[in-house]
Amino acid sequence: QVQLVESGGGLVQAGGSLRLSCAASGTTFRVNSMAWYRQAPGKQRELVAEITKVGSTTYADSVKGRFTISRDVAKNTVYLQMNALKPEDTAVYYCNTNADVLRSGRWWYGDRYWGQGTQVTVSS
Repeated sequence: QVQLVESGGGLVQAGGSLRLSCAASGTTFRVNSMAWYRQAPGKQRELVAEITKVGSTTYADSVKGRFTISRDVAKNTVYLQMNALKPEDTAVYYCNTNADVLRSGRWWYGDRYWGQGTQVTVSS
């Protein structure tokens, strides 16, 4: 199993910045990709940004140029630097990982895990 613990959410004014962190821990596992999703009230959860184990990144069009995803491989931690925040960025942000996990004597490939979510509120 892999546990994801997020931190860094909060309340910020439009134009401000926040940095989210997500640390993965557990028994024997290998992280493949890590990502941030968000879900606003009444809307579906959407991908914000993703980073692969080789460092390739993908961003939602709505955050390109404002958000930056990065990763500390040694610490199994992913970060989301959010700049120039807008009220429409208000949502619960969830960390997600795709990992290979050693469980019951065999490797399980591509398991997905979610964090508990952290609230980001941007006031106008």
